[in-house]
Amino acid sequence: MPDHSRHARLLREIANALDTEFQPTDDALTPHPATLDVISNRHTKRGQLNYAVPEVLQLQRRIRRYHADTDIPHGDIVALALDTWLHAKGYPPEPSCP
Repeated sequence: MPDHSRHARLLREIANALDTEFQPTDDALTPHPATLDVISNRHTKRGQLNYAVPEVLQLQRRIRRYHADTDIPHGDIVALALDTWLHAKGYPPEPSCP
């Protein structure tokens, strides 16, 4: 009888790795844990993001109000919102190269 212990071990390792991956919650607005780590690191290199958005949505005013209520910087608000939305749509960031 063939020895399948090596395959069983590999399958257990894969299952364990999948269990440790981020599991989406019922709340689609919950930021990914890795995103929260990046946002909390003030030494993270930052870039400018400029897009024309419909004025009727009043996004700039709403971001300023949210910042005033929470003290979360404007850029972090935008980064959290976009990253959470893109994760929910199936577009996570690509893994960093070592």
